[in-house]
Amino acid sequence: MDFMAMPNADVLGVLVAIFSVAAIAAASSYYFLSRKPKGCLDPQKFKEFKLIKKTQISPDVARFRFSLPTPKSLLGLPPVSYVLCRGKDLEGQEVIRSYTPITLDSQLGYFELVVKMYPEGKMSNHFREMREGDYLAVKGPQAFKVPFNYKPGQVRAFGMIAGGSAITPMFQLTRAILENPEDKTIVHLIYANSTFEDILLKGDLDEFASKFPDRFKIYYVLSQPPEAWTGGSGHVSKEMIQNHCPPPAPDIQILRCGPPGMNEAMAAHLNALGYTSSMQYEF
Repeated sequence: MDFMAMPNADVLGVLVAIFSVAAIAAASSYYFLSRKPKGCLDPQKFKEFKLIKKTQISPDVARFRFSLPTPKSLLGLPPVSYVLCRGKDLEGQEVIRSYTPITLDSQLGYFELVVKMYPEGKMSNHFREMREGDYLAVKGPQAFKVPFNYKPGQVRAFGMIAGGSAITPMFQLTRAILENPEDKTIVHLIYANSTFEDILLKGDLDEFASKFPDRFKIYYVLSQPPEAWTGGSGHVSKEMIQNHCPPPAPDIQILRCGPPGMNEAMAAHLNALGYTSSMQYEF
């Protein structure tokens, strides 16, 4: 009977080397293809981003879209964080202000800011004068004074209370929750403004409510409502919080973001309703 000749040691060495190289190459390819691309932001220095689209939403509010280096680039901004933007005021003096992008890293190629431009706002002047093709200096990501490290499913439900332009951190977090099919967190948002025209991102918020009726609930409150208004009127009250936020429980959290006076009033309401300090977070 004939037997297959066994390879000698040199042949075995070559085969082992070939298979080793192939394994390393395969592992390297998997690593580079599967890892998350590096973000474009730098927390230590400002970088310039080109304005490619400016959409005027109202006389004093606009949506700004800035391009990233390539169509596959991502900004590199974790949920519930913000960036610093640098510009010039009316006197030409440098000014730096914080803004929360409304896009997430799931959006490649660009990021967006929604900015309310106040008549006397120093950075507002810079945004008001910006035209498509101009560049904005941006640095980040930056964390809020008390870091909020969101993890999917960390609570059963969030209650959110926002006022005016302070909607952007709430919008960013809500978007992160709803875009993740594995995240079952329920969001209850109370959004307060002076007039109907002051409501920012209303189209996006209403789309969330329509697309995710079991996961996102929104209640608008206006201090100067129009005649046919069916939402809340006046200022956010304890009764509104009771009716439109999850009741106190170990697995819920109430987030609030607004002007200082509003934040103080909401903290007083929440304390009176039995929400402990661990159930509350202020942006």
